[in-house]
Amino acid sequence: MEATDGNHIVAKEEDEIGGEIADKKMNVDVKNEEALDLNDTEVIEKQNRGRKKKFVIDEEDDDDDQGFGKRSQRSTRKINVSYKIDPFEEIGNSLRKGPKVNKQQSNKRKKKDEGDEVKTRRPVVVDENGKPLTCHQCKRNDKGRVVICGNCKTKRYCVMCMPTWYPNMTEEMFAERCPVCLDNCNCKSCLRDVHPKVKGKIDFKPSIDEKVQYSLYILHVLLPFLERLNKENKKEKLIESKIQGCHVSEVKLKKAGCSSEERVYCDCCKTSIFDLHRSCPSCNYDLCLQCCRELRDGNPKGNKEEVNFEFIDPGADYLHGGDDTSIVAPKENIISEYLDGEDYKPVEKHDTEGLVPKDKIISELLDSGNDKPVEKHDTEGLVPKDKISHDWKCLDDGRISCPPESMGGCGRGILELMYVERQDRVSTLLNNAKDVLETHKSVDDIHEIPKEWCTCSNSVTENDGDKQLRKAAFRVDSDDNYLYCPRAIDIQSGDLKHFQWHWSKGQPVIVSNVLETTLGLSWEPMVMWRAFREVANSKHYTLLDVSALNCLNWCEVDINVHKFFTSYTDGLYDPEGWPQILKLKDWPPSNLFEERLPRHGVEFITSLPFKEYTHPRDGYLNLVTKLPAKCCKPDMGPKTYIAYGVAQELGRGDSVTKLHCDMSDAVNVLTHTSTWTLSSANLHRIKRLKKKHEAQEQRELLGPIIDNTTDVTAHEVDNNMSHTEKQDSSHNEEEDNSNEHTEDIEVDNGNSTCVDGLNMEDGGALWDIFRREDTPKLEEYLKKHFREFRHTFCRPLEQVIDPIHDQTFYLTVEHKRRLKEEFGIEPWTFVQKLGDAVFIPVGCPHQVRNLKSCIKVALDFVSPENVGECIRLTEDFRFLPQNHRAKEDKLEVKKIALHAVDAAIKDLKNPYRTEKDEENKPGQQKKRGRKLKA
Repeated sequence: MEATDGNHIVAKEEDEIGGEIADKKMNVDVKNEEALDLNDTEVIEKQNRGRKKKFVIDEEDDDDDQGFGKRSQRSTRKINVSYKIDPFEEIGNSLRKGPKVNKQQSNKRKKKDEGDEVKTRRPVVVDENGKPLTCHQCKRNDKGRVVICGNCKTKRYCVMCMPTWYPNMTEEMFAERCPVCLDNCNCKSCLRDVHPKVKGKIDFKPSIDEKVQYSLYILHVLLPFLERLNKENKKEKLIESKIQGCHVSEVKLKKAGCSSEERVYCDCCKTSIFDLHRSCPSCNYDLCLQCCRELRDGNPKGNKEEVNFEFIDPGADYLHGGDDTSIVAPKENIISEYLDGEDYKPVEKHDTEGLVPKDKIISELLDSGNDKPVEKHDTEGLVPKDKISHDWKCLDDGRISCPPESMGGCGRGILELMYVERQDRVSTLLNNAKDVLETHKSVDDIHEIPKEWCTCSNSVTENDGDKQLRKAAFRVDSDDNYLYCPRAIDIQSGDLKHFQWHWSKGQPVIVSNVLETTLGLSWEPMVMWRAFREVANSKHYTLLDVSALNCLNWCEVDINVHKFFTSYTDGLYDPEGWPQILKLKDWPPSNLFEERLPRHGVEFITSLPFKEYTHPRDGYLNLVTKLPAKCCKPDMGPKTYIAYGVAQELGRGDSVTKLHCDMSDAVNVLTHTSTWTLSSANLHRIKRLKKKHEAQEQRELLGPIIDNTTDVTAHEVDNNMSHTEKQDSSHNEEEDNSNEHTEDIEVDNGNSTCVDGLNMEDGGALWDIFRREDTPKLEEYLKKHFREFRHTFCRPLEQVIDPIHDQTFYLTVEHKRRLKEEFGIEPWTFVQKLGDAVFIPVGCPHQVRNLKSCIKVALDFVSPENVGECIRLTEDFRFLPQNHRAKEDKLEVKKIALHAVDAAIKDLKNPYRTEKDEENKPGQQKKRGRKLKA
């Protein structure tokens, strides 16, 4: 702490909650104890010659909570202060038993004599009875006139808070009904403590008739899955009967040493284990039935070797067309990359040649958002990079030995067939499902969704189209160019079947204006930050700095939250003048969105359309809700995605979510946008830098390229590259000038509202969603042209593991044009506007580019119609290398489907049952086993 002259203190303030240090200057009158307002004060401890004395002081913050990151006037924290004692004051302190001196008047008189300006407090606003009128928003009574609510007669808002926090409300609206009465107050107390009346608005319980209807629908849709699963189990039991030398009905299995509350994964392919599997009695090595079948066939596909890369940072100049300075870079600059782990971060090497880190490693094949280089000086936990040859085969009688130690086993035991919950669980569920469906036979029992459920017009023209449809593609001889796009307030109960018809076809659905159905809580970044800060502070945890992903080099940067949200609106540029696009992913950093942002969590759930599918707790057709309360559940959200964005397609450093497939169905709601307007000077710099980028593209594509990678999926790379080179070299000067002229037009009209033929005026994000059946051709195109795409350090891609799951590709307008020209496919392309909820079916590759700074909130769910597609996607994950981030089966869809069938059967037998009835049902204590890898 540093002292200043007289009674004014310069204090270094330590945030007791987050441990962050901030220098703050406070003018404190240490003698003025009587004039302090205890309602708007803070407590500090003053150290005076070993004696501690508590003072209550007022910071005199006139702009309380008028900007990001500012402290609440009522927040309390301790500040240790050292200060110089005035000689006269010290004498006065030594004569404590003497007459009491009026220090307040003495101090003011001294300041007046010295000509110092005395800062006085604002006058307190009072009513006719002299009672202070405190603003409900800021909890202060000295900010001027207040408006009293005419509905509740108790809440008041001052003239400073009304336009700041509620810009869409007039004073007359406050006088009629205040935000508290409207249930959309965003003051700190209302954001933190959600009123029970507000919480009750998200309750969504189906009626008894709906329970029966939905349960029958679930059984009909999942019955084929159950039959296939039962068939697989029978085959394995038949092999086991031959091993045990008995009839298949007499096969005795052991129960696995784990409960249903634990996650169990196959140690070979990383897929989830939910029922029958084989396990080593010696080392607990677990093997799923799919791996057992492949091993017996002599073709195991789930244990591919780990794949790693070495990337070199080319330097900052390289990002905008400069030379690669890494050619003469020392060995310490080499970054070794892996694909697995929760923290996808490059690890700097230090004399570990021939070794690669096993932990703290990254996926450079992902848009992970966490790929910031991290120093690592020790070699502990490192394994040789060279591939290890494995010798693992099954025995002649069908038995499977435990794999060698190099594969994670012990190499000694024989794997035994085990079950998790009940030995005949699948067969019992199948028989019960068939019996229940036979009992509830009716005309509504369907196996195929009838065409009558779709009420869209059979023929749609450009001029006279169905208002519920939006054209998103221009495929020839196709009936799926239009997407179902109802307005939220127009959705009726009967529209659920219409949604199901389109959804069952694997088509995206867009529901517009969903925010019109909510209570009207603000999604402004400042409001969200205040809500998060208050909840975090109450738990002694805060984040003043956050990690953001730079979309130019796909590396992580640390930025102050205040700075990030300020640039969210005002814009941010790198030293060269190029827009610096940053994005936060999954913020706040917690799996519990509703715990960190409780009021916004209620607002988001309120906005969700077709809650039968999307409600995270009460959605009857959201199969994730069927998992037992004590079961380990996957993280389905909600999650926020906050990123900058500009309307122009920059071609490099765009605000994009790269091409990928989600593990389940998802709904994405655009809750807030802010336009980032580029100035003419910025547009000129962008134009100049684009020319440098083009020259660099030509040098690298036409120059010599040495392929020293071990591509595990891309084939005929050299031939494809030769074709690309020939195609690029055939571009003449006129075509280059034409393309450059086209780009110049786009840049010169930097704030144009039309991009790629779509009106962007009200848009926030540009979506491209591909059909499932087009995925093979899409992958072929990406394998052919993968060197034309950039990712880490803005370098061209050198290797492809899986074009979709690597998440390293974004197709620009030009690439989409060439894709259609070469392979005849195109995505559904549309603009997501403020308040639009986009439903993305699982298995549909998609990419997103922000046209403005956006706040989006997304939620994952599992629909009955897409369980089969989830399983197919899980099979794709099995074929990935062991250290790929998408390798692990985090969804456990087969376990979800089994619980959904079980719940549907129980509800059909007793529609009046509740989850509490199941929890209170007496049962045996389950045996606790080892904690398995999650």
